[in-house]
Amino acid sequence: MARMRAVDAAVLILEREGVTCAFGVPGAAINPFYSALRARGSIRHILARHVEAASHMAEGYTRAKAGNIGLCIGTSGPAGTDMITGLYSAQADSIPILCITGQAPRAKLYKEDFQAVDIESISKPVTKWSVTVREPALVPQAFQQAFHLMRSGRPGPVLIDLPVDVQQGEIEFDIDAYEPLSVYKPAASRKQIEKAMAMLNASSHPMIVAGGGIINADGCDELVRFAEIVGVPVIPTLMGWGAIPDDHALMQGMVGLQTSHRYGNASFMKSDFVLGIGNRWANRHTGSVETYTKGRKFVHIDIEPTQIGRVFGPDLGIVSDAKAALALFIEVATEMKAKGQLPDRSAWVAECEHRKQNMLRKTHFDQVPLKPQRVYQEMNEVFERDTCYVTTIGLSQIAGAQFLKVYNPRNWINCGQAGPLGWTLPAALGVRAALPDKPIVALSGDYDFQFLIEELAVGAQHKLPYLHVVVNNSYLGLIRQSQRGFQMDFEVSLAFENINVGEGDDAIPGYGVDHVAVAEGLGCKAIRVKSPNEFKQAFADAEALMKEHQVPVVIEFILERVTNIAMGTEINSVNEFEDVLCLDPSLTIENGWVSMDAATRSSDKAPATAGT
Repeated sequence: MARMRAVDAAVLILEREGVTCAFGVPGAAINPFYSALRARGSIRHILARHVEAASHMAEGYTRAKAGNIGLCIGTSGPAGTDMITGLYSAQADSIPILCITGQAPRAKLYKEDFQAVDIESISKPVTKWSVTVREPALVPQAFQQAFHLMRSGRPGPVLIDLPVDVQQGEIEFDIDAYEPLSVYKPAASRKQIEKAMAMLNASSHPMIVAGGGIINADGCDELVRFAEIVGVPVIPTLMGWGAIPDDHALMQGMVGLQTSHRYGNASFMKSDFVLGIGNRWANRHTGSVETYTKGRKFVHIDIEPTQIGRVFGPDLGIVSDAKAALALFIEVATEMKAKGQLPDRSAWVAECEHRKQNMLRKTHFDQVPLKPQRVYQEMNEVFERDTCYVTTIGLSQIAGAQFLKVYNPRNWINCGQAGPLGWTLPAALGVRAALPDKPIVALSGDYDFQFLIEELAVGAQHKLPYLHVVVNNSYLGLIRQSQRGFQMDFEVSLAFENINVGEGDDAIPGYGVDHVAVAEGLGCKAIRVKSPNEFKQAFADAEALMKEHQVPVVIEFILERVTNIAMGTEINSVNEFEDVLCLDPSLTIENGWVSMDAATRSSDKAPATAGT
């Protein structure tokens, strides 16, 4: 037992719980905690330029590697409110991060002290637990409970608010007697799994929907093994992408209104049974519940009891950790296979695979300004199999999900439900801090890139190199596309004549912000690409610059101003906008939509349900 400040005990607990990296911004009300960090010197600290960015760095750090918990730190008042967006994003996607804020002295609470705000109440709706610790002796217990809650059941974020006098209060604490609390994870019973297997066996066209909960549970190997035993096609959600490799014979694309594949939607519409594991039936995945569920039976497995039945009532709901459920599925399915009790699914798999090979979208466009589809085609050709993509929202993310290839878990790091602009850049820095040797490619539209662009300086200062692909159409592209329904294009253009952009081959007249100049001004390197002939060399040059300087490198692609990316209001009626490839013409109308001519595309009207 030793006498020490409460914050010194807190840092010892952080070490014992496995924290090795923190992201934050110091300030008067949190400086005692920073003094404890400095005294120990055991936890790396990365200084953000904006406190919201620190919370997204913590998210990226957690999402990058199983077992990680990202830590973000800020002072009192606006630091906490700035981090609310990161807490919301983490809560929405079941990501554990710990947010520590400073606070005014206890005697000044509720007295309108400088930068004193009730962050506990503000953050409660977007955390698993939020607490202002009012006694120094409670600090160790608060941190112990925080880690227990973050890891138990459905993972999520916690905020601990520390008044400055509580931080400095002296307590008796013995780190040798400290033990992390046991993590609670519910597990399915054999009887439940046997019932689910009976429903699976009774179907003729089953599918497995693999959600992000499988990745959170580190259960991807079990997913692939189970799918192979029963011979059932797998549809990953956006958050589950990478749980099964894109080129696996049972991976049959994503389903949805936006981040989906034509063949994924078409095959799903042929299914009669769906086993959902670790997913939440997000509306961008399902479209209307009526269309999504019609003619199908559902089993839903989730670690959170209140998640089952939240969107629609399944035919069977099972509360379980995804990995535990899959391990039991493997056991039961293996026994059934040995007894010859599993149906032969080869014809159904072959039918889905035929669609996968034929129902494609066109990517090879040679025009200038560039079409975004060509950018993703080139990325697939250049980047290695283990590349980790980081992205948030917008037409860039939607098209990226439609065209890129992902082969491993945690190689698609995406904030799924919240989708805050500006998330990509700091999240990529957090991923790099967690994975120093991984190839990392961030993907942004110009507006996402501009939101927290100052964080490039963090990458330069702390030597966090990664490649940032910016597809620049100088538009709020997704919002512009949404505004078609209101027959307007209002306040969504970022274009202007930048008086500082000169003439010459590298000029971008009318595109506004010079991202290359800004990136270089923040200590990074940047390349601009305007022609398809420049792709391969630009990627090679970027790789060389990263290796030489160990800083983020930006590649900006100048796109045509308007490109409509495939999306719709129902999974069986996605508007393709562009001509689509189909090596087997008989498949073009399987999801109710076909290629459109230029006149139809320009008016955004739906085509007929037959034709070529």
